[in-house]
Amino acid sequence: MKKILIIEDDISIAELERDYLDAEGFEIEIIHNGAHGLEKALGGDFDLIILDLMLPHTDGFTICRRVRKETEIPILMVSARKEDIDKIRGLGLGADDYITKPFSPGELVARVKSHLNRYDRIKGTEKKNQSVSVRGLSVDYNTRKVLINDKEISLTGKEFDILFMLISNPGRVFTKEEIFEKVWVDTFGDMSTITVHVRKLREKIEYDPSNPQYIETVWGVGYRFSA
Repeated sequence: MKKILIIEDDISIAELERDYLDAEGFEIEIIHNGAHGLEKALGGDFDLIILDLMLPHTDGFTICRRVRKETEIPILMVSARKEDIDKIRGLGLGADDYITKPFSPGELVARVKSHLNRYDRIKGTEKKNQSVSVRGLSVDYNTRKVLINDKEISLTGKEFDILFMLISNPGRVFTKEEIFEKVWVDTFGDMSTITVHVRKLREKIEYDPSNPQYIETVWGVGYRFSA
């Protein structure tokens, strides 16, 4: 049984989420306080976190950043705030998805299932025995480690998936639609966030992000890994 942690200070929304997910056979735990939610997220054995953005004591951004340093479990951010800057910030901190209130409970369940399926694949149900090294950059699929000149670089789950897809196919141009389909798997995400993830990825692996030597932009088409 998959375990889901809901960190939400609005009791009615938390209970609604719990009821719909419980009906699908998930084991649910609810925390209404940000500080307690962070403690539970770091200490518990959960398969996915549904994380409200505005929480007492510790906000969702802080929780997301702290959790992502420890684990790659899916994080689904939920907020009444619809500003793009909040979505970009949340995804940049490592959230896997962002949904705004009010939302359809059925859509929430579908997103949860999709991210859990993707995470299962990452953990090994479809593991590839493959590692790739190009000009000082090494990427290992099994361990999900990325090294730059033997120094380990920390990537989010989607940053790693984008990088591995590109470096495994040097010279091939991937459209944003292809990247979205292969990395996000479902159709619920916002395709415009691909640009954000690529920017964050470049900041971590490129010597000069404004003049990338690894991930090139093919204007009007997409991205490719420089062979």
